[in-house]
Amino acid sequence: MATYSFDYARAFSRNFGWVSAEEQQQLRRARVAVAGLGGVGGEHVHTLARLGVAHFHIADFDEFDVHNMNRQAGAFMSTMGRAKLEVVAEQARDINPEVELELFPRGVQEEDIDRFLEGVDLYIDGLDFFALAIRRKVFAACQAKGIPAITAAPLGMGMSFLYFDPKGMSFEQYFRMEGQPEYEQYARFAVGLSPAMLNRHYLVAPQAVNLQEKRGPSTPMAIKLCAGFLGTAVLKLLLGRGELPAAPWSLHFDAYQLKFKRCWRPGGNAHPMQRLLLHFMRPIFQGRKKV
Repeated sequence: MATYSFDYARAFSRNFGWVSAEEQQQLRRARVAVAGLGGVGGEHVHTLARLGVAHFHIADFDEFDVHNMNRQAGAFMSTMGRAKLEVVAEQARDINPEVELELFPRGVQEEDIDRFLEGVDLYIDGLDFFALAIRRKVFAACQAKGIPAITAAPLGMGMSFLYFDPKGMSFEQYFRMEGQPEYEQYARFAVGLSPAMLNRHYLVAPQAVNLQEKRGPSTPMAIKLCAGFLGTAVLKLLLGRGELPAAPWSLHFDAYQLKFKRCWRPGGNAHPMQRLLLHFMRPIFQGRKKV
């Protein structure tokens, strides 16, 4: 049986052509923070590790369970009950034994945000939809520290993408959650993530959405689409090439409907179109109306 030794240049040589040799070294030196390793987060780490990014700060407190199987990169019967952080770290090291990982086994806690973001070039949001309190704090810290922050949401069989340039519109300016009750924050996050609402036409079992229990349906295709789109955005940001529209722009692709849409919402959720969407979404998050 052949024996193999790891060689960075050879391992990522097939990237060459789409990135130059010098750019590959830039990716190798880059440091990326990923919060949340369940749905999209673990897939992001896999994608970026295969791109050749070699320094990560990763955070998650949860363990794999059987209901994660349909979409989460680290979910296998052999990993049930194991910490997501531990499994994803092992997988990253299996892709690149030279990868440097700083692990945050409690997830991102408010008192750890500065250490979590220390020295990073980019922040990737992979937190659960309902983790709004800590999400808002992390995005605010990124803005204050001048760190680009990006998120890709799996929606139906598609995805929605937002980029917050620290020199531009902030997370709070876009979503406008400050001072709002919890249900309103969730509603504003939902419509801000997906102004296009491309996935609204093909939900066949609305009863699968249970906001009171904080759960909803998902697909593996949406996760893969998020990782592909976001991985490309990371490449562009780290290498400083190509256009990447920042908020109040959002980008949406739905593979089921074969549609791509760019939405521009100056003022974020204060925009008249967003206020109209909120009018319809608010009762759902209040529990007064079914999906």
